[in-house]
Amino acid sequence: MQHVEVLRYTAFADPQAGAHGGNPAGVVLDAAALTDDEMLAIAQRVGYSETAFVTGWDGDRVRVRYFSPAAEVPFCGHATVALAVAIAERQGPGQRVFVTRSGDVVLDTVRSAGVVQVAMTSVVPATRPLPDDRLLPLLDLLGLVPDDLDAAHPPLEAFAGNWHPVLVLADADLFHQFRFAPAALADLMRRSGWPATVTVLHPVTPGEYEARNLFPVGRITEDPATGSAAASVGAYLRETGAAVPGDRVVIRQGRHVGRPSVLLVDVPVSGGVTVTGGATPIR
Repeated sequence: MQHVEVLRYTAFADPQAGAHGGNPAGVVLDAAALTDDEMLAIAQRVGYSETAFVTGWDGDRVRVRYFSPAAEVPFCGHATVALAVAIAERQGPGQRVFVTRSGDVVLDTVRSAGVVQVAMTSVVPATRPLPDDRLLPLLDLLGLVPDDLDAAHPPLEAFAGNWHPVLVLADADLFHQFRFAPAALADLMRRSGWPATVTVLHPVTPGEYEARNLFPVGRITEDPATGSAAASVGAYLRETGAAVPGDRVVIRQGRHVGRPSVLLVDVPVSGGVTVTGGATPIR
């Protein structure tokens, strides 16, 4: 395989944490000549939860694929933001469309005081019931029971590029302390058609949630910041009435893995959910 330049960024870092926060992602700006096996091998060598690969351009439309160390995934939000920042730094800010396996994702980038911010608008989201034959095994693996769920936030599956089960726990101690066996959870996720993360939330204040996104792949067990899940949460909150169109929801994530992150979620009347954040190069 030819030498391939891999850029490294951390996306959605809490400003107070800087490069020590957020979710690391690999970025390959020219992957047009790479095979699937080569992209997977690069993602494995990088070792982050996902690496984004640009496989072609058509004006401002950018064809993008995403690989975890285990397999290709349809979409990855934090790697999308990292890629958008990398392109804006080299070509200037503006609007671009990323063409992904999940559909078209609109990226609006702006530069302020030398820092690039990205507003990522997801594909049209969806929600569906989380049936007991998937919910109950999931709760069991997390050491939870149905009564542990917040009665005001029913469990659902939500989609904004990937399907995520969404659970909300009212008790803060339970949210912070639950544990799981990574291999068993990974097997359940494969069988349930969840290619990305299991999203567990705790409401902190009105309009603010803390999130744990479980992602058992390789050395990784929890994702520090999950853009696709944040967009899915926006769809979930809109569907359940916990947020209304026009709301901006703050999601804090990554504390449990030592990489504090902040994701800003804007809930529209309809259509794609917008998640805003930035990305910092990892030197």
